[in-house]
Amino acid sequence: MPVLSEDSGLHETLALLTSQLRPDSNHKEEMGFLRDVFSEKSLSYLMKIHEKLRYYERQSPTPVLHSAMALAEDVMEELQAASVHSDERELLQLLSTPHLRAVLMVHDTVAQKNFDPVLPPLPDNIDEEFEEESVKIVRLVKNKEPLGATIRRDEHSGAVVVARIMRGGAADRSGLVHVGDELREVNGIAVLHKRPDEISQILAQSQGSITLKIIPATQEEDCWKESKVFMRALFHYNPREDRAIPCQEAGLPFQRRQVLEVVSQDDPTWWQAKRVGDTNLRAGLIPSKQFQERRLSYRRATGTLPSPQNLKKPPYDQPCDKETCDYEGHLRGHYVAGLRRSFRLGRREGLGSSLDGKTPAEVDSPELLTYEEVARYQPQPGERPRLVVLIGSLGARLHELKQKVVAENPQQFGVAVPHTTRSRKSHEKEGVEYHFVSKQAFEADLQHHKFLEHGEYKENLYGTSLETIQAVMAKNKVCLVDVEPEALKQLRTSEFKPYVIFVKPAILEKRKTPPMSPASEAAEVPLDEEQQEMAASAAFIDQHYGHLVDAVLVKEDLQSAYGQLKVILEKLSKDTHWVPVSWVR
Repeated sequence: MPVLSEDSGLHETLALLTSQLRPDSNHKEEMGFLRDVFSEKSLSYLMKIHEKLRYYERQSPTPVLHSAMALAEDVMEELQAASVHSDERELLQLLSTPHLRAVLMVHDTVAQKNFDPVLPPLPDNIDEEFEEESVKIVRLVKNKEPLGATIRRDEHSGAVVVARIMRGGAADRSGLVHVGDELREVNGIAVLHKRPDEISQILAQSQGSITLKIIPATQEEDCWKESKVFMRALFHYNPREDRAIPCQEAGLPFQRRQVLEVVSQDDPTWWQAKRVGDTNLRAGLIPSKQFQERRLSYRRATGTLPSPQNLKKPPYDQPCDKETCDYEGHLRGHYVAGLRRSFRLGRREGLGSSLDGKTPAEVDSPELLTYEEVARYQPQPGERPRLVVLIGSLGARLHELKQKVVAENPQQFGVAVPHTTRSRKSHEKEGVEYHFVSKQAFEADLQHHKFLEHGEYKENLYGTSLETIQAVMAKNKVCLVDVEPEALKQLRTSEFKPYVIFVKPAILEKRKTPPMSPASEAAEVPLDEEQQEMAASAAFIDQHYGHLVDAVLVKEDLQSAYGQLKVILEKLSKDTHWVPVSWVR
């Protein structure tokens, strides 16, 4: 085997090693695998990059000059004095561009700054009061981010101890501070008789190097329990508004429907979590599911959190402007069934109530929105497509969208054919416009909870059954259904894996009219009565069902809304999405 010199690079070593991998009869697969790995161009590139970085690290490169901006200014003055040639004019123009000037300013800032932290020398001696105890001096380099640890006062001894270490913070990365350690001094300031909030203030105001005098805990209390759970937040959270949080600076704010990676559930009250996709590696405190549920239950019991059952529900999307909208669903020569929802115009409480199929206990105990455990999901080849559910506020006209999508591509998309007890007309066919059934059969299916939605119109019963949705999905088609938001919970199962799209008209976006002149401000146009109803309907759905929504579509007109919906549907079968963990287990 050839001998490598000391100056040989990693990529040369890798190439030589690859050439020596000769498969034998006993290890043919293993040798072949190693040869494929070592032959990857990307690995060779990484090795070369590593060598370059090591080379420059050994050279200890320093900036040629610390005043590139000043030099550029001098050059510009010379060029302005005598800029005759085209090359000189071009150079002057380049040096005058704001982007290049900004780069030069950044260069000077970096060149003049020493990034190595300056740590103070260790104290020559330690106070006599600590001689009999094991004292640890810890120095941490802290920038603008919090230190990543919280403290509390021990109820029995009165000592100030470390309560928790935030994952990914400065204290955690150092490995020198542990839960249960007793804190005696911060930057030479004794903290024995100070309140925890006063100590936290000292730590928050400290920049650069922080010196802590610590008596280590007799027993390591912070042995991390491996925890990697993903939760979708079902509520907004701002730690600055939370009086119960032990340290507001350590809190993690988040918005509803953001996915959080919970890295520690050691504390039953305060979890540690990070926002998925966030570049900040430090975890923050969020209320645990149990604690947040207790708070919401208390607020609901005291009346400060209204129950959804006591709220007045505004009207949702209606199929058309006419009262009798049991029309023919034709578009471009294609018949599209399931577009009429006339039964919603005359819903009878006994049949159309959203309480059907639920026990009194379920009705009396509305859901407390905290977190939902989720997992990544991507449809696999041959797997049934997900159900697409449209919900809409007043004015959304969902039937138009459904009709256009199915008519454009009837081989890929379909809708559920509804049931009715009315008589079949001469031009209608069984299973095309409707499934025509007797009133007795309809009510029997109703008793067995086979209908997703149902109601009465002109003494006839109408409904959409779960079986008709399953029939469309069995043909490997994407089934489009539009329902009232109350029906979403019945569809949220691993069988349907619904993707929920909230469609609302572009009302609020149109409120501002363009200014009459550049100096004048845009005037806000008041909403008329119909627009106010639309806005109230959209706000109600967003407030009470927004946590179940996967995408929001603002409908300007039919064509633009169809374009948005088409993009969403194309991504649905390709992209990875977060879904409830029960759907993929």
